[in-house]
Amino acid sequence: MRLVTFRQNDKTRIGIQTHEGIIDLSIAAPDLPTNMLSFLEAGTSAMQAAQSVENSNIHHSMDEVRLQCPITVPPMILAIGLNYRLHAEETGATLPKVPLVFTKQQTCANGPFDDIHAPPESAFLDYEGELGIVIGKKARRIKKTDAEDYIAGYCIVNDVSLRDWQARGAPASFTMGKSWDTHGPMGPAIVTKEEVGDPHQLNLKTWVNGELRQNSSTNDLIFNCFEIIEFISTALTLQPGTVIPTGTPSGVAAAMEPPAWLSPGDIVKVEIENLGFIENKVVAEPI
Repeated sequence: MRLVTFRQNDKTRIGIQTHEGIIDLSIAAPDLPTNMLSFLEAGTSAMQAAQSVENSNIHHSMDEVRLQCPITVPPMILAIGLNYRLHAEETGATLPKVPLVFTKQQTCANGPFDDIHAPPESAFLDYEGELGIVIGKKARRIKKTDAEDYIAGYCIVNDVSLRDWQARGAPASFTMGKSWDTHGPMGPAIVTKEEVGDPHQLNLKTWVNGELRQNSSTNDLIFNCFEIIEFISTALTLQPGTVIPTGTPSGVAAAMEPPAWLSPGDIVKVEIENLGFIENKVVAEPI
């Protein structure tokens, strides 16, 4: 099942995306919450109610709607750095012994096809195509063997980064380099576990202006999705709707010679097997 947040006729609702279009859950299952975060917080009963109508008639064609960030304001975005072996190698970093966790602020969340702002304060704008875990229920001290039960589904995330701001300070501040407004495009849907299959065997590709920059697989992850949940939930409670971008593979702009930074006019497309793609244009930030 592909759960989406969409806008149509100036109204934002949630639905199920199919090959033919959108099943509007406000019509097909009117007792369900009308925003994704409340839907996830409603738990198993809400998910089962949605599954019971996923073969309903289509209410909207894709031309009639615009997909939004699946969770407009995620309660937390807890990202993982240096989590692909080849990416760690291209940066010259030692392989981490535990997941490197940092926070992207929730205000950076952006739609799957919305613009990425290039701010005037930096020219070092980079992309990072990533698999995102979406938490489906409260999770604390969860063992990796049980972690899948706490996952609602997966989405694509572009962990957009300003490399100079990321490197500022001692130690460096990933949060300040990765939390700028619009720098967290995600979507196009929350794809539930049964449709994704093995999350550790998915092809991941990123293009800039049609040029393939990242071409990898989630089988290169150092810490898998379940290990990440075990590690983070040891210290804090993961809330429904929390998004965990799991790290980016090799091929980022910063590692190129010379670095191929993003600039206004560029189009960044991230595609992950079984999830679809997101595509965002870089524009100068309106000031």
